[in-house]
Amino acid sequence: MKQQAIVAEQFGSTARTYLTSAVHAQGEDLKIIQKAVSRYTAPRVLDLGCGAGHVSFAAAPFAQSITAYDLSPHMLAVVAQAASERRLVNIETRQGPAENLPFEDASFDLVVSRMSAHHWLDVPAALKEAARVLKRNGMALFVDIIAPEIPLHDTTLQAIELLRDASHVRDYRVTEWADLLSQAGFMHECRSRWRLTMEFNEWTARMRTPAERVQAIRSLLDSAPDETRKYFSVQSDYTFSIDAALFAGTRIKSRQA
Repeated sequence: MKQQAIVAEQFGSTARTYLTSAVHAQGEDLKIIQKAVSRYTAPRVLDLGCGAGHVSFAAAPFAQSITAYDLSPHMLAVVAQAASERRLVNIETRQGPAENLPFEDASFDLVVSRMSAHHWLDVPAALKEAARVLKRNGMALFVDIIAPEIPLHDTTLQAIELLRDASHVRDYRVTEWADLLSQAGFMHECRSRWRLTMEFNEWTARMRTPAERVQAIRSLLDSAPDETRKYFSVQSDYTFSIDAALFAGTRIKSRQA
């Protein structure tokens, strides 16, 4: 099965759980995104890799239009239903991969992607597409889990992520994000960093991780070096903490001419 098919399948049966997940439905990053949208006058917003639509819902009161875009039709169905229930008439859904956006150049005032990039097959291509569809005075905001700069901890994070979710590709380091954004034609900054506590049973249940993989994650954490267990603040019930970051970018004119 190809990677994009794996992503679509993984989020089929679990789509609804992401709508009510506290990790996804809350957070200071949503407030930062909402504040950024509110600074524009009736902006057009692309919610890239929208998942259950939390960015779309946060931006809706301030936007002229929001395009919730995702590879998973099941996620888009959840967004459409929730938007209808909340009477958010300025949200529309479109399906497709992040690496090939079906929009004209300079179509959006803001491009926002939250907790999606670690599923993308080709991040450089997706970021270039994000830059292409962004207006010259627009802003791009990217939020994602970030990997540790120390390889020992990085390897552990990627392993447990993949065991939990077959659609996982990679959590990128801050230094990797900087290179990727520059190569895509963005002037950028890491605007915020924070820690997220992942309650283990909820974290695995949300993705319906098979029992044998859950046990493999526990075994991996049990055998991890002390410094890695300390870095991730692994608790007795396997609850742990990981890092997240928000990156802001604007187009570099010379690279988009």
